[in-house]
Amino acid sequence: MTTFSVRPLAVEDWALYRTVRLAALADAPEAFGSTWESEQAFTEDRWRERLARRNQFVAQDGDRTYGLIGIVPVEAGRAELVSMWVHPDGRGRGVGDLLVRAALQWAKDHGCPRVELWVAEENDRAERLYARHGFQRTGRVQPVRPGEPRREFAMARTEPAG
Repeated sequence: MTTFSVRPLAVEDWALYRTVRLAALADAPEAFGSTWESEQAFTEDRWRERLARRNQFVAQDGDRTYGLIGIVPVEAGRAELVSMWVHPDGRGRGVGDLLVRAALQWAKDHGCPRVELWVAEENDRAERLYARHGFQRTGRVQPVRPGEPRREFAMARTEPAG
């Protein structure tokens, strides 16, 4: 029986973060604004710096990691959900929901009732996941990467007061 748990990553977890992030970029390059080629060249210091600036969580079952999500405060009361990825073996098994709930709980605990994110067009599975957690399209659209034709759209949710 698989029992997934979610935990935050500390700066000392940089090697695990690197491994999972590169796996995400290799598995779903169309979903991210960065590339495997650029991030595989990051130094240990760069990975540590990223973790120091972000609130990154992983979903695991024992020693195996099944997914990744980050939540970054943008300004007072607002955070952005980033770096969401679920390993193919974890898809359809509730891993994405666990990760989104962990990020939303962090946002709530840190006074960020509004959470925003970007989803690549045609990533229907991701849009359905976020919609289950109260996210809705905002109408904002931008290129996934500068100079590329592929686009992504913004989604947001605001936690009710009280």
